[in-house]
Amino acid sequence: MRICVIGAGYVGLVSAACFAEMGNRVVCVERDGSRVARLARGEAPIYEPGLEALLKAHLASGQLSFSQHLATGIERAEIVFIAVGTPSGEDGSADLSHVLAVADELGERLQQACLVVDKSTVPVGTAERVAQRINARLGQRGKGFKVVVASNPEFLKEGSAIDDFMRPDRVLIGCDEPAGSELLRRLYAPFLRNHERLLCMSVRAAEFSKYAANAFLATKISFINEMAGLCARQGVDIEEVRRGIGSDKRIGTHFIYAGCGYGGSCFPKDVRALIRAAEQEGIEPGILRAVEARNALQKTLLFQALREHFSGHLHGRVVALWGLAFKPGTDDLREAPSLVLLDALLAAGVVVQACDPVATAAVAARYAPAVASAQLRLSESLYSVAEGADAVVLVTEWKQFRQPDFVRIRGSMRMPVLFDGRNIYDAKQLAQLGFLYRGIGRPALGQAREHAA
Repeated sequence: MRICVIGAGYVGLVSAACFAEMGNRVVCVERDGSRVARLARGEAPIYEPGLEALLKAHLASGQLSFSQHLATGIERAEIVFIAVGTPSGEDGSADLSHVLAVADELGERLQQACLVVDKSTVPVGTAERVAQRINARLGQRGKGFKVVVASNPEFLKEGSAIDDFMRPDRVLIGCDEPAGSELLRRLYAPFLRNHERLLCMSVRAAEFSKYAANAFLATKISFINEMAGLCARQGVDIEEVRRGIGSDKRIGTHFIYAGCGYGGSCFPKDVRALIRAAEQEGIEPGILRAVEARNALQKTLLFQALREHFSGHLHGRVVALWGLAFKPGTDDLREAPSLVLLDALLAAGVVVQACDPVATAAVAARYAPAVASAQLRLSESLYSVAEGADAVVLVTEWKQFRQPDFVRIRGSMRMPVLFDGRNIYDAKQLAQLGFLYRGIGRPALGQAREHAA
């Protein structure tokens, strides 16, 4: 098929590359000229495992190309995907200005009938608004056709997006026209040969399903984090509780890991958008408000634990941070718990030594004055940042942080104290190695004696 993907952001790039992988001819349209130039060289502007290899392979094969010009992308296109950003507005609602601007331009430039598909995360009713704007301009131009607009929300996890797209656990198609549904069914057929998990529904149901899915997963995270807070007060290890409740098939093991809060571009934004949608309908979103409040509180817990451990005397301390991206497998810092911790530590006069496999450049740009003054020291080595530290704090559970040489680390630290923001370590083992261990919702174990590194 001939496909146009509008927007070379996270969703657009992954979608374009994966559609090309299945033999479709894909043009990805992006307004940013410098971004297009990088992409044309096969350089991925975001970190996502496997993405750059796909880009290079299908640029070479001719199945994938990039353009700044919408007219080039939509020429003879059978399906046009809108995959532009929908950031939170000041009131928390989704900002649809980019989506609607694309709709206006499609109405001005389309020369043939095609299926337009919202891939962006958009509130209920957006497909109708997009269709109205496109078809109104087509009518003004005297075109003898109308465009159908469908919804096909993405369910990609950063760090495993290529695999999620190529082997989806489900594909949602929201379309009120049978011909449009059938066209998307044929497009996705190669991705679903082993598992027929394509769900057809109304446009509005598909739009709402995306928000509901993310809000539910965020709720699970905030629930287990609230239970962790109670466990900490009652001398219970949340990890034992997690295993106890996760074995219930009605609950399951996914998204019930206590930690220092969720971040990223989806959960925070989508929870806020759903709260705003409920308010506009006169419904009090009590559960969603609690989810958001719990997560905001959770992001402060590591700093509170550090302040408590050092009896409020943080100025001049050296703290090592392991992990800066909001999750492993990405360089994305949006809404990352590390930023809340970094802001608090720097404001308290702490010297921060931080490492991350891929996100240090973005952090350096964001905290340029602190880097220039050497209050923030960045590295890609977990060992170098631990040297001379009064405490190590795990924030993002990258694989390379899971089994480091703790004997070496203990010997290089001024005080062998470890705060585990993701509960990935064996507390008893670390205590035996001479560390003081503090997790989320877990009893503190061990003791740390100050010594010269």
